[in-house]
This record gives sequence, C-alpha cells and structure tokens, in this order.
Amino acid sequence: MKLLITGGAGFIGSAVIRHIIANTDDGVVNVDKLTYAGNLESLADVSSSPRYTFEQVDVCDRPELDRVFIEHQPDVVMHLAAESHVDRSIDGPAAFIETNIVGTYTLLEAARHYWNTLGVDKKHGFRFHHISTDEVYGDLERPEELFTEQTPYAPSSPYSASKASSDHLVRAWLRTYGLPTLITNCSNNYGPYHFPEKLVPLVILNALEGKPLPVYGKGDQVRDWLYVEDHARALYKVVTEGKVGETYNIGGHNEKQNIEVVRTICNILQELAPPLEVAELSQTVGATSVVKNHYQDLITFVKDRPGHDMRYAIDATKIQTELGWFPEETFETGIRKTVLWYLNNLVWCKRVQDGSYQRERLGVNS
Repeated sequence: MKLLITGGAGFIGSAVIRHIIANTDDGVVNVDKLTYAGNLESLADVSSSPRYTFEQVDVCDRPELDRVFIEHQPDVVMHLAAESHVDRSIDGPAAFIETNIVGTYTLLEAARHYWNTLGVDKKHGFRFHHISTDEVYGDLERPEELFTEQTPYAPSSPYSASKASSDHLVRAWLRTYGLPTLITNCSNNYGPYHFPEKLVPLVILNALEGKPLPVYGKGDQVRDWLYVEDHARALYKVVTEGKVGETYNIGGHNEKQNIEVVRTICNILQELAPPLEVAELSQTVGATSVVKNHYQDLITFVKDRPGHDMRYAIDATKIQTELGWFPEETFETGIRKTVLWYLNNLVWCKRVQDGSYQRERLGVNS
C-alpha cells in the first residue's frame, strides 16, 4: 500500500511515517510545506528508505497536489497538515483559516478528482483519513463527562474552530460526493520530536536552561495525555481497518492538570539531570546555568490564555472495542521516555531553538 501523508514533517506526522516505515512494508509520500513546525530532521531515521518520498508542497496548491496524486498514485490519504498552536491562532488566525480550512477543501477536491479516475478495485479501497483534535468539542463542565463521537461541537479558539470546520467539510464530501472518508479526534499528544513551543518540551528545555516555567492561570486545566507513538499506531489502525464514514476518538486515559504535568517533568529532571550537575556542565561551555536547587522553583504562574478551556477528556471505547487499539504507555512511562529523549537529543533541540534547521534548508532550496 502507498500512503500519501500531509504534514509528515510535523510532530505527529513524522511519528506516523517512522511507524509505517519501521513496522510495515508500505510506501509513504510525505507532502509538507515545511513551515516553521516542519522539520525533516525528525525523519532522519527513515529518509533513506526506498519506500519513502518527500514532496515539498502546500496543501493549498491545487495544481501541485494534482501532480502529486498523478505521479505517486496513492492508495490512501492521511491528512495531518495543519496549523496547531492555540496561542498562535489567537495572535494570528488568518494562517489557521487558510491552512486548516482552505487547505483541507483543496486537498479534498484533489483527492476526489483523483479518486474518480481510479479503476473499480482501487477506487473501492481508497480512503481519505482526516486527523483532527478533541478541542473541536470545547469544554467539559462536569468531572464525570467524557468526549464521545456524538459530543456536539463547541470550539473555543480560532484553532479549534478551524479544525471543526475542516471536520465538517470532510463529512460533507462523504455525504455529497461519496468520497470514502474517516475522521479521528485525538487528545493532547506528547513525546519525541515535539516542537519546543508546546508545553512538555518547553518545560523540559526551559528547566535545563534555568528559565521560568510558565503555567497559565493556576495550572488547573485538565487534559488527557496521549503518547505520540501510541497515536501513530492508532492512526494506522484506523486507515487500514476503520469503517468508512466513521469517527474514532483516540485518547490516552491519562487525565492530568497542567500543573501536575509540569511538576512531574521537574521531578524526573531532578532525578536524571540534577540542577547542580547541569550548572557545572553549562559553565564549562560558557552557557547560562541553572541556579535553583529544584526545578520546581522555576514554576511561574502567568495570566491565563483568552477563552482557555478547562477540561478535555476522551472516551476511547469505540476504537478499543471495534478496532482493538489500546495505548501501550501510561503517562508515567511515556513522560519518562519523553524526558529521556530530550536529554539525549539536545542537539536536535538546539537546532530547532536557534532556527538552524530552517536556515540550512532554505539555503539548499534557494
């Protein structure tokens, strides 16, 4: 099988590609515009595989998408390309409307045109899998509530509203045109290769540099945390075994307050990279050093984000009972693996932080 994966140089997309190349015989065509969050270094382990191809293409570019479909003849599409950072959507929503809504529409039309040219057997097996977020459901008010596939949409931010819109487009293309689509809505992902603006890597890297660890409000916002490699397995399971027209919620069964997450990371770092040792190492290379005795001393509560949802929680019963997927990592095992990965891959982190991963790429392409 050949999979066309949009946004494959991003955090979740790269995890999906690494999973497919490492664990299946399938081929992958990675379609990515390479915005700030797209990093081909996250695919270094698989980029030399003969089953992997990269196409630097914007999902809003219809002629280029048509070329990619004709040239590569994919069996399925997994659509992960999206602007995804809530704070960025508040500061500048236009890019989210363009990529998440217009981009999804453009890809749907390119896929529909291609699908209509296929022979009977290949047309029957074709799938368009749209990867979305639990944030489209909005806020949960009661502690016993969970998001199910029937939960009404109530997005709160420009980001979640743009993703809700794209979900509706995907369902409309199934209902109106018969394009065989599936949708998944996932909870908060964490794990290796996460862009440092997101909570988990930001806390790890700020702590190691002795910088404040910003926590919105009181840090009592609750999220369900899903290890990215568990998510990658789930997505492949859905695209290969899921039922056309269905939606599957994917969650990690790990509800934690943000402040719990931050303190857990601090405690693991305290064990694996004590501040005194980090300070001594930093001084040998002329860098800034950690001056606190405990990483938790760096926690700084800041003004809350506008329209901040208080609680998300996923009911993943459907994907478990119908497709047999369960997360392999608990939050405790997953977060420890994540901290260890960042400690062992500080060069990757530094190249993202200083922008060199982008400058070198632009130099090659210019």
